[in-house]
Amino acid sequence: MIKILKNLRKSFWQVLIIVVLLCVQAATDLKLPDYTSKIVNVGIQLGGIDTATPKIISKKDMDLILMFTDKDDEILDNYTLVVDSLTKREEKIIKQYLGNEYNLKENSIYVLNDVDENKIDELSNILSIPLMEISTIKNEEIANKIKEKLMEQIPETQKIYIENMNLLEIIQNMPEEQINEVVKQFSEQINNMVDSIRQQAAISSVKQMYQELGVDTNKLQNNYILITGLEMLAISLISMFSAIFVMLLSSKVGAKLGKTLREKVFKKVLQFSHEELNKFSTASLITRSTNDVQQIQMLMSMLFRVVVYAPIIGIGGFIKVLTNTDNSMAWIIGVAILAILFIVGTLFIITIPKFKKLQTLTDKLNLVSREILTGLHVIRAFNKEKSEENRFKDANTELMKTNIFVNRSMSMMMPLLMFIMNSMAILVIWVGGHNVDEGLLQVGDMMAFIQYMMQIVMSFLMISIISIMLPRATVSANRINEVLETKVKIRDKEKTKKFDKTKKGLVEFKNVSFRYPDADTELLEDINFTARPGKTTAIIGSTGSGKSTIVNLIPRFYDVTGGELLIDGVNVKDVSQKDLRDIIGFVPQKGVLFSGTIESNIKYSDENMSDKKMKEAAEIAQSTEFIEVKDKKYKSEISQGGSNVSGGQKQRLSIARAIAKDPEIFVFDDSFSALDFKTDSKLREELSKITKNKTVIIVAQRINTILKADQIIVIEEGKVVGIGTHEELLETNEIYKQIAFSQLSNEELSKNLNKKRKEE
Repeated sequence: MIKILKNLRKSFWQVLIIVVLLCVQAATDLKLPDYTSKIVNVGIQLGGIDTATPKIISKKDMDLILMFTDKDDEILDNYTLVVDSLTKREEKIIKQYLGNEYNLKENSIYVLNDVDENKIDELSNILSIPLMEISTIKNEEIANKIKEKLMEQIPETQKIYIENMNLLEIIQNMPEEQINEVVKQFSEQINNMVDSIRQQAAISSVKQMYQELGVDTNKLQNNYILITGLEMLAISLISMFSAIFVMLLSSKVGAKLGKTLREKVFKKVLQFSHEELNKFSTASLITRSTNDVQQIQMLMSMLFRVVVYAPIIGIGGFIKVLTNTDNSMAWIIGVAILAILFIVGTLFIITIPKFKKLQTLTDKLNLVSREILTGLHVIRAFNKEKSEENRFKDANTELMKTNIFVNRSMSMMMPLLMFIMNSMAILVIWVGGHNVDEGLLQVGDMMAFIQYMMQIVMSFLMISIISIMLPRATVSANRINEVLETKVKIRDKEKTKKFDKTKKGLVEFKNVSFRYPDADTELLEDINFTARPGKTTAIIGSTGSGKSTIVNLIPRFYDVTGGELLIDGVNVKDVSQKDLRDIIGFVPQKGVLFSGTIESNIKYSDENMSDKKMKEAAEIAQSTEFIEVKDKKYKSEISQGGSNVSGGQKQRLSIARAIAKDPEIFVFDDSFSALDFKTDSKLREELSKITKNKTVIIVAQRINTILKADQIIVIEEGKVVGIGTHEELLETNEIYKQIAFSQLSNEELSKNLNKKRKEE
């Protein structure tokens, strides 16, 4: 898989942008639960006041606070008593909280200085205790209970004076020692409380002070919720746009990687010799360049999110849980993660072998389908439709069962993981609800914890999904690498030679032998002959004698395993394959046409070829008789594989394609077999006119095709058993004579001999 991912270098900048956007998205997603907590805890429960450090406070309330603390200097150093003259900042704060109509001359107030967040937090911790004490004293019910306890300690004579006083007035009239004692008792009780509860109570006291001062606390609350909500919305939009661009770029990178891999596989396959093509079946190569590449492309769309986003969310969420919220419920996340890993691990062990099997079964189905469709006429001719249907059904059923097993496993995973998520959410609400009831946790913190838990679980869920996709993609990657890393047996040397122009068109077989890969015996042995320009060399022999193999060695479809094959005086292994094939016009035994038009097929060697040259080639190949009767003539469509033309028409168009190329050497591998005798004779007659200075090599089954050949090579069991003209071989070669008499009568042979002598 790593080797495949190296191809992403072409998309380096896009990948870098994806990584940056994923970091941005993860950072924003991790901030959202904090905003939920703020809106609930501060915006709703605390009226929009987020700290126990009041921005403004009346002189009366400040004096009261100072009475309940010994840190007077630390508090007053951070506040300024405003009487009449105002700075711009002080004027702005007073206007924000009290409006324009507030009379400073009647009520002096303290304004918080321009201090940083750390100082505000420090002041909040200092002020929380006195503010809570004041809040307690101002609570009528609690104050009456404390007053009753104080009254029990006061002599009867003094009770008359203080009976009509409230608790605050009583404390203010106490001696300093008694006040300090009362404050000490309050402080001890408050210090035993949880910080969050103490802060809430202190903020409630600040809110009460604001209300007494004339601050519109409803407006303050609404403003806080609105601003926090807008910030939350802005962060959500950043996250959304990041996610959208990540998906777009990931799809683009995946598609580009797929394109690159398909191009590489296709380019590599074009370099394959018959040996490599036989190693990989055609069906398998098609699957590897389509289905396997698609698997990797699909993986790419999710891989970046898992590699970058999921770890940030998982680790970041866990850190947030431990630092920003009450961590007493962190064990719930641990339980959820263990449960997810157990389920995914179990499914992983079960499904991995099936994923590996899927691709092999897909190859098998493609192979069976291709064989059936290619041999459809034969199947019908032998009434084997039912057995082939069963063969296809077996391959299809096996693939279906494996797919069903994999899909069932996958479909089980998602409900199980969702069940775990929902169960954990219920557990958090249950445990968190009790903590809220006991004053150990705030509602907003519990909601934030649920969100963090969902984010952490979802990150593991994403990793789980990718862990299921990864094995199949890995199998596909290995199959693609297998093609890309295959060493091509027939390849050009680092330093190639040029053809000898003085030996143009000369083809020499010198002690050539050949065996197929993994074969036990030589197919060709000690092949020696020379084909010269201006001459026609024919190769004839029984079926399986090696005729086609000999001509396949000329364009280097196979490499000789012994001896030398020279063209234009140079060993074919020493020249580049492009230069070699540029001078050869090869017509295979089975005519091959490509989807397009008649024109595109004839001009296959050069799309800029003139129409005149194209028509001349078609005329020599005896193709004009069926081309001219078509409505669109040379613009007529050719279906895939030439399925809309007959076998003879296909052969003639293949021959026209080779003629239009105008090569030095013509190689016809039994390319006249589908032609009738009249067309065959006429075609060879026209062909002889344009090949006076060219080398012509013909593989033939029919004696009639090669009667006029300048040289006939007789092949038997991979060996040359005779070389000569038709007349010479009839007299000297028993094998050739048997072939000749099996096809022609004595009378026809004599007639052909007499005709040839007269022509000479």
